[in-house]
Amino acid sequence: MRRAERTLRSEGTMGDDVTRGRVLGLDYGSRRIGVAVSDPLGLTAQPLPPIPREGDRKDIAVLARLAAEMGVTSVVLGLPLLLNGDEGPAAVRARAFGERMEAETSLPVTLWDERLTSVQSERHLIASGVRRADRKGIRDSLSAMFMLQSALDSGRRK
Repeated sequence: MRRAERTLRSEGTMGDDVTRGRVLGLDYGSRRIGVAVSDPLGLTAQPLPPIPREGDRKDIAVLARLAAEMGVTSVVLGLPLLLNGDEGPAAVRARAFGERMEAETSLPVTLWDERLTSVQSERHLIASGVRRADRKGIRDSLSAMFMLQSALDSGRRK
């Protein structure tokens, strides 16, 4: 495991990519990709249905179509760092997916620290009275929404 190095646009450097057009937020997982999208002004994030994983090539093709249909101009990809800030195996996979997605779609991809978004999503679903059996499919996109909203809010503060 190594300390997080930023080869794509790094966390905290959202810049103009996030403030111009819709932004796609992704929570890259081993079984599903949680998806969220911003409004055209980049003020709020809304969850979309998660995408079942079918391999990076197919997943990127599905996401590229979705991005084109929605007028997305940039992507924020969750980077699942360990609590101490190091990159574990999941972060390495997410980073590689982001690099591939950026290369294949020409959309700028920003990595964003997504630590504890799953916990936040789970707590939100419990508080909302969602049954345990129904939470799994919703949690990934809700995590993407919380992560994207954090990125959008950070971009406005700068």
